[in-house]
Amino acid sequence: MKISPNVQNLRKMIEHAIEDHIITRSEYEKIIHMALDDAQFDSQERTLIRELQDMIDNKTIRLVP
Repeated sequence: MKISPNVQNLRKMIEHAIEDHIITRSEYEKIIHMALDDAQFDSQERTLIRELQDMIDNKTIRLVP
């Protein structure tokens, strides 16, 4: 399966949050907007967003204002 440039950008932003263990609310919103921007919320994007949300929920990544 070919990975779209949008998915690659999402992955980079999420990897940055994983490295820092912190994501700001504006970064989180930017990631969500990127996922929805092309009007195709595909399975790869859904998986990345779900994994990010799981890491926020279990406090692996801290969501800050």
